[in-house]
Amino acid sequence: PTPLSAKILSRPRVIERIRTTIGDPDSAYMACYNVSNLERRLSVRLGIPLYGCDPDLLHLGNKSGGRRILREAGVAVAEGFEDLTGERDIAEALAELKAREPMLRRAVVKLNDGFSGEGNAVFDFRTMSDAVVTSAAVRPRLHDLSFEANGMTWESFAAKVADMGAVVEAFIEGEEKRSPSAQYRIDPLGQIERLSTHDQVLGGRSEQIFQGCRFPADPAYRLELQAEGVKVAEALRGKGVLGRFGVDFVSVRQAEGWRHTALEFNLRKGGTTHPYLMLEFLTDGRYDPESGLFHAPNGQPCYYYASDNLESSLYRGLMPEDLIDIAVMNDLHFHGASQEGVVFHLIGALSEFGKLWLTCVAATPERARRLYDEAVAILDREAAASR
Repeated sequence: PTPLSAKILSRPRVIERIRTTIGDPDSAYMACYNVSNLERRLSVRLGIPLYGCDPDLLHLGNKSGGRRILREAGVAVAEGFEDLTGERDIAEALAELKAREPMLRRAVVKLNDGFSGEGNAVFDFRTMSDAVVTSAAVRPRLHDLSFEANGMTWESFAAKVADMGAVVEAFIEGEEKRSPSAQYRIDPLGQIERLSTHDQVLGGRSEQIFQGCRFPADPAYRLELQAEGVKVAEALRGKGVLGRFGVDFVSVRQAEGWRHTALEFNLRKGGTTHPYLMLEFLTDGRYDPESGLFHAPNGQPCYYYASDNLESSLYRGLMPEDLIDIAVMNDLHFHGASQEGVVFHLIGALSEFGKLWLTCVAATPERARRLYDEAVAILDREAAASR
């Protein structure tokens, strides 16, 4: 498992073919899902600029650096501690957090460089009968953390903490709770572009793992959410950050309205980037940041429900060609005339892992979700019939 950029860098003739294909380097740039030193080296070898966050600034977007930036931006952030490097630090942070918030039921331990929620673990204070929670009492209970990643153990988690660091923060509770996000882009001139908002669909043991998204976010809060994210964008611009990034929130409904707390941001493209780009390419429409809506050229609003985690053992053994046949036979297409339909993508994992991504676009959010449910039902039926 070698990064693609490393493979290209080790093949000078491939680099030369790419350079020849580019033609005029003054009219080209390089865009990546995630930027590392490898991509920076490749852009230098190709002689074209890299449109993304400088690898030297990536520390700003890990969990510890992110909490500092969020506070600097003036947005609400969960109570907690950053820059933790070991078991003792984590135990002391959990005990102090409980002392500050005696009614706190749960806390989250997050690896600094975890992604999609799989570097998270939940500590449950309700399992402790101690009147006063001390670090000495917490420490042996770290082995009982509830890990989001399958197969994770305290020993392997602790090794990752020692390697990359961690944060501890309060787990935000709420009877009605959402996990929205807002996406932005900072261009080389320092202009901030508001790209989109989403309500994330989460799963896992404590619903912290990204499963998919709904676009746009709920109209009850999408514009105020977008405005909060702009504060983060302005703080990042001041640090020299370029390119796409997203800010994740947790929102809880209260009597006076929704209360938003920023959790983190990702200095890269994210799980919401691909379906949004698919919407742009399919419709040739535009996002209106003043309303938070996306409109097709004919003025029709566009909504979608997307998942990057549709997975079933039934789908294993299906070839991409089989998927296309199923889509054709059951009219699971995107229709240009109606600007609605289903698009399957990232289907390279279908045959071996039974996993794929789909984006369902419609003129209403309810119809977008209905298209998704219908598509999944059809796939399940057709895959079962072929067994």
